[in-house]
Amino acid sequence: MRAERLVALLFTLQSRRSATAAELAAALGVSERTMHRDIAALQAAGVPLWTEPGRHGGVRLVEGWRTRLDGLTSREAVAIFAMGVPRALAELGLGTAVSAAHAKVSATLPGPLREQAQHLAQRFHLDAPGWFRREDETAHLAAVAGAVWEQRRLRVGYERASGPVERVLDPLGLVLKAGVWYLVARAGDAEDTVRTYRVSRIASVAELGERFDRPTDFDLASWWQRSSARFERSLLREPVHVRLSPAGLRALPAVVGDTAVAALDRAGPPGADGWTDVHLDLEDEKVAAGQLLGLGTEVEIVGPAAVRARFADLARRMADRHR
Repeated sequence: MRAERLVALLFTLQSRRSATAAELAAALGVSERTMHRDIAALQAAGVPLWTEPGRHGGVRLVEGWRTRLDGLTSREAVAIFAMGVPRALAELGLGTAVSAAHAKVSATLPGPLREQAQHLAQRFHLDAPGWFRREDETAHLAAVAGAVWEQRRLRVGYERASGPVERVLDPLGLVLKAGVWYLVARAGDAEDTVRTYRVSRIASVAELGERFDRPTDFDLASWWQRSSARFERSLLREPVHVRLSPAGLRALPAVVGDTAVAALDRAGPPGADGWTDVHLDLEDEKVAAGQLLGLGTEVEIVGPAAVRARFADLARRMADRHR
């Protein structure tokens, strides 16, 4: 990580030309003592740095010296500059690497492009987690990420709903989904078994001092897509036939989630009364009735009869409570 930090320092100085050790330490997220050591390391490596003591002193590159940054289009440079250092990358221990890229681009962007990037960064921001939810506590994320990168086998303590278990894992990748980190790993004693583990439920991590061979045909993005699709299909076991008013059609995605998209695509045109027949796949009778209750009078459940009866019972009890 120190090499990445030294590169970040070099390009930060190239961008600023002059800065105090305190300012550089704050920019790279290290202590002033560490920053003084890094400055000395750059000087020892032959980078022409001047240090000036005193109230108005600081650190600066010799005038006219610079490192070139080649191979980026203007659009790519603007995108990297505007990206900054997302918190997710910082959690993985990659914050310094992105800081280095950010500083490189900043150091070489022409003035108009730098201004364009700053405008972009002020207008677009990624905030992955949903509203009203706390982020997972991921105390072991950095250790797991290091093992993923170095292909090191791990012994982990994992908190399952049924109680704690211990697993030996080959960590293949990490996925951030809606603000939650998941580890995709192969069980050490079953080469063909790849499973998903929520990182916040990992209670302990111990390296076993051995590397594993990563499957040459394993593609993390493709595996995650297939696994997610299987998981969704395993949950949606209850086919439900409903009729929806125009208002019910508009509200359906907010009530039942993404499963509404495919259902609405399959739906035919409205009937003479303006209502539309829609066939949904939901979890089970109880969940289906509770979800659809959110549509109020804008839905009629046609079948199955068990879901219709549960829905009617819930509606009666709600009406009785509010008399």
